[in-house]
Amino acid sequence: MRQFRRRKGPLTKNSFLTMSSAAAIVAVSFAVSAPVRAADDAAIQKWIAEFQPSTLSKDEQKKELEWFAKAAEPFKGMEINVVSETIATHEYESQTLAKAFSELTGIKLKHDIIQEGDVVEKLQTQMQSGKNVYDGWINDSDLIGTHFRYGQTIALSDYMTGEGKDVTDPQLDVNDFIGKSFGTAPDGKLYQLPDQQFANLYWFRYDWFTNPDYKAKFKAKYGYELGVPVNWSAYEDIAEFFTNDIKEINGVKVYGHMDYGKKDPSLGWRFTDAWLSMAGNGDKGIPNGLPVDEWGIRMEGCRPVGSSVERGGDTNGPAAVYSITKYLEWMKKYAPPQAQGMTFSESGPVPAQGNIAQQMFWYTAFTADMVKPGIAVMNADGTPKWRMAPSPHGSYWKEGMKLGYQDAGSLTLLKSTPADRRKAAWLYLQFIVSKTVSLKKSHVGLTFIRESDIWDKSFTERAPKLGGLIEFYRSPARVQWTPTGNNVPDYPKLAQLWWQNIGDASSGAKTPQAAMDALAAAQDSVMERLEKSGVQGACGPKLHKKETAEYWYAKAQKDGTIAPQRKLANEKPKGETVDYDTLIKSWPASPPKRAEAK
Repeated sequence: MRQFRRRKGPLTKNSFLTMSSAAAIVAVSFAVSAPVRAADDAAIQKWIAEFQPSTLSKDEQKKELEWFAKAAEPFKGMEINVVSETIATHEYESQTLAKAFSELTGIKLKHDIIQEGDVVEKLQTQMQSGKNVYDGWINDSDLIGTHFRYGQTIALSDYMTGEGKDVTDPQLDVNDFIGKSFGTAPDGKLYQLPDQQFANLYWFRYDWFTNPDYKAKFKAKYGYELGVPVNWSAYEDIAEFFTNDIKEINGVKVYGHMDYGKKDPSLGWRFTDAWLSMAGNGDKGIPNGLPVDEWGIRMEGCRPVGSSVERGGDTNGPAAVYSITKYLEWMKKYAPPQAQGMTFSESGPVPAQGNIAQQMFWYTAFTADMVKPGIAVMNADGTPKWRMAPSPHGSYWKEGMKLGYQDAGSLTLLKSTPADRRKAAWLYLQFIVSKTVSLKKSHVGLTFIRESDIWDKSFTERAPKLGGLIEFYRSPARVQWTPTGNNVPDYPKLAQLWWQNIGDASSGAKTPQAAMDALAAAQDSVMERLEKSGVQGACGPKLHKKETAEYWYAKAQKDGTIAPQRKLANEKPKGETVDYDTLIKSWPASPPKRAEAK
């Protein structure tokens, strides 16, 4: 595999989502033997006190921790290395959970936290060389198509019932994980299990949207209520209203939109993180559209067959071009002038400064920083002046499509790791997602992975101070926010093409159509090389021959699928909004029933 472009410092996405930087901690080995001795019981009680609240009783926590201690006995004294990217959740794991695991098991666990691009690069190094760089990996489930096709990743569903059965936590409860489908490949096997998740949602100033004067003025001009936009037309109207009608609030210039546009690697995930799907690119299907996904890549069976419209894809189709056109138009008309030259890291803090009305592309991992006391968007009583809500959809979007992006850093094991080291690493990876610790970890990082944590009473109590985060994760809408999926055969190689090509549109060097044509051609070129190499086997790319766009439009209509879609005569239908409080009340008040794990 060709090396992924090395990302340093401010050029990695999730490095900006950390609340602080920290080094990994290597804890002192703590001897454990069976039965659990008094000293070991003291250690268990010490860590149970740390892991509060929990969805388990303290007796249940004790039972689970005793299981980890017993299962780890064959690996006592080993030094095991695990790696993840830098966000607050992983810092808690590195500083606290690694230490706890070492004390409880006698395995010397070192959890490194490094930049996101470096995780991918080191992962590729191990896959390419066969040399064991890390024993366990926490990497985005965006790589599911890569892991599945290169044949170097352990299928966890097989591992847990086979080779790793003796080190698989009987209380793991895989069915409790809300993102289990994200790490499931076309063969139906689970390759990655979520460790943290955060979504890309709509953010808005609730205090401004509920202002009676603003509401009256908006309705008088547009003929419908000021509220959470359901479609892009309403988002655009609201952006226009605050930027050019309201103009100033308390003597401060306000803007109806926020974004960023500098040609920089961070511009890539601005779009691969599901911007096209929000517009209506691709087909219906959760977690990703089939046969065409939100990147515009068509997959038939398990084989990617093209991303350009002439090969049946949708990367340069009308829906994709519309999405880029609106991105550029809104940034120019409604965002602060400096947004055009900003990167992701520079634009992220701007809404908290208090002069932005709404932002469609906002990561929930910013929640912890957005609720800090004393900032411009917080009330004196500790409640936020803002809320988050489901994102509006573009004019090409159809019911049943995904509607946004969910980042899911996920547990991953490689075949090149020696079997005993892999088992020891698997114990730690399970430990950091176990029910004993996951609720406390969720309170620290606000990156949910378990249904049981989301519905815990501790989050019911905390919900009013988190601006809609809990309500969203408890809502039926949640399932429409998903990571990159199986259609993408080599995430590292393809992802870097996006910022390079869309950056040309952002800078004005190319039209949106020309930029997306170039991107689609570049993706097809990479997939063609993969096809010729044969390295990905029976599920590697096998490109369709080129046909006219009309051929594929007609085929989609005949097959009852959606992508690629013809250009709409009207890309701006009437705006539609919903009252935020009414929306929240319409969602279920109790968790959905689910099949229990066997």
